[in-house]
Amino acid sequence: MSTATTLTPTALAARVDNAVKVYGSGDTAVRALDGVSVGFRAGRFTAIMGPSGSGKSTLMHCAAGLDTLTEGAAYIGDTDLGSLDDRRLTLLRRDRVGFVFQAFNLVPTLNVAENITLPIDLAGERPDREWLDALIDVVGLRDRLHHRPAELSGGQQQRVAVARAFAGRPDVVFADEPTGNLDSRSGGEVLRLLGDAARQASRTVVMVTHDPVAAAHADEVVFLADGRLVDRMERPTADRVLDRMKAFDGTTSTSGGEPS
Repeated sequence: MSTATTLTPTALAARVDNAVKVYGSGDTAVRALDGVSVGFRAGRFTAIMGPSGSGKSTLMHCAAGLDTLTEGAAYIGDTDLGSLDDRRLTLLRRDRVGFVFQAFNLVPTLNVAENITLPIDLAGERPDREWLDALIDVVGLRDRLHHRPAELSGGQQQRVAVARAFAGRPDVVFADEPTGNLDSRSGGEVLRLLGDAARQASRTVVMVTHDPVAAAHADEVVFLADGRLVDRMERPTADRVLDRMKAFDGTTSTSGGEPS
């Protein structure tokens, strides 16, 4: 599959064009992304998979504006992230991008409701109460709004983190191994929640995962190997994803220093 084609931005919430990311220089340089072009469609749940060192986390970080590309371009909607100074990039991430990480990153002294609205409050904005009410019902936290994180299970804490990511009505939510600290039942609930939020609220979710079962909750899976886009799979199942991942065993090399 060629990765050198410029993508049409129509209905893409985020994309990278001919993305190259190099860490270090000279003999120790690591080419974490090697000319990747991929788009993430609006209202879709996409999983990014690949062997350790394949570039999947680097792709997510660059697409989200958390890291910069060495070459190529990254876009949120039609906004070229490389054209923004630090202030405007910070504002874009605040207003148009949400994040869910493996660590829940909740503020222990705040209750559930306060954690959900924290990014909006820090921005000095007023939350959309109708949207928040609907979101709270979707994540099933109505009876936990006045509890603090220590009073919640791991699955409930991650649901708070998901609600917080969607609270500002972002165009796209990036999730980095969001079920890594959860048991299978709680993880399944969070993955269904991410899918429901993408499809019912017309939001885009891009998730990095190593788990074929988690990837099976997505609408499609993007596969990376050695910093290159090698495949896309629509309507994935855990078995199909696992078979595709097995094909990487013994056929790809790790990049050594790239954070997978």
